[in-house]
Amino acid sequence: MKQLTVHIDQNSGFCFGVVYAIEMAEDILDQEGHLYCLGDIVHNDEEVKRLVRKGLKIIDHDGLKSLQGEKILIRAHGEPPSTYELAIKNDLTLIDASCPVVLKLQHRIKNAYDKNEPIYIYGKHGHAEVAGLLGQTSNEAVVFQEVEELDFDAMPSKITLFSQTTKSTDKFYAINKLLREKGIEVQSNDTICRQVSNRDKELRKFTSLYDAIVFVSGSKSSNGKALFEVCKQQNPQTIFVSRPDQLDPSWFQHGNTVGICGATSTPMWLMEEVKERLLTF
Repeated sequence: MKQLTVHIDQNSGFCFGVVYAIEMAEDILDQEGHLYCLGDIVHNDEEVKRLVRKGLKIIDHDGLKSLQGEKILIRAHGEPPSTYELAIKNDLTLIDASCPVVLKLQHRIKNAYDKNEPIYIYGKHGHAEVAGLLGQTSNEAVVFQEVEELDFDAMPSKITLFSQTTKSTDKFYAINKLLREKGIEVQSNDTICRQVSNRDKELRKFTSLYDAIVFVSGSKSSNGKALFEVCKQQNPQTIFVSRPDQLDPSWFQHGNTVGICGATSTPMWLMEEVKERLLTF
C-alpha cells in the first residue's frame, strides 16, 4: 500500500448553471421516465451516461427537426432564436435550463445588434454557448478565439465587445487593452461568470498544497482543458483523468499527498470515486 493522503477540492465541481439544468432534468425523469436533451447536458461523459441510464435521450439539431409534441431540455449553454422558432412549429415543449448568466449575455448582445453596433465575441469557435450568442445577431457577429485572428486594419473604428461567459477575465481585459492600443474604440461588456473565472485563483492555491494533483474532467470540456493547464502550471505533478479506472499506481510515491479537483462540468460523485480508487493503491 502506498498510504496516500487524499483530499478533494470542495470548490470544484458543477457551477450553479449546470446544477440547475441537471436538477430540472432529474425532476422530469423521475416523473415521466424520459426526456430529450438538445446536446450533451454537460461536457462530462460519465455524468451523461448516468442520466442516460435514467432515461435522458441526447439529440442534435437534426434530430430535433423530426420530433413532434415532445419535451426538450435546453441545457445551460443556451440556444439561438432558431431553436425556439422550431419548437413552436413542431409543438415542442421547451424545458429551458439556460444559465441566467448566459441569458443575460444573449439579451445584451441582441440589444446591441438591434442598435446596429459592430459586435465582436471573444469565444471558442463552434462552442454551444457561442452558437447561441451568434444567433442573437443572425450569425453576423465576429467570433475570435485569439487576437491574431483579427485584421485590425479592416476592423471598424468602434466596436462592441462581448465574451463567452467561461473565458478568462485576465485575457478579456488584455484583449481590450490591445484593441485600444491599436486605435479601436471599444465598448466593452464584461459578462464573464465569476464563479467560473475565479476557479483559476482557487485552483492555484489548492494545487500548491499537494505532492500530486489528479484533475478530473470530461475530454470534451473546454473549461476542463483550461483549468487543467492552470493546475499543471502551478503543480507539474498534475494528472488528467476522466474516469477512476484510468489511474495508475505507478504515478504516485509512497506517502504522497494527493489533491483531487475538476472542471465546472465535473460531478462531485465522480471525484469521490477517484478518491476511493486512490485509497486502494
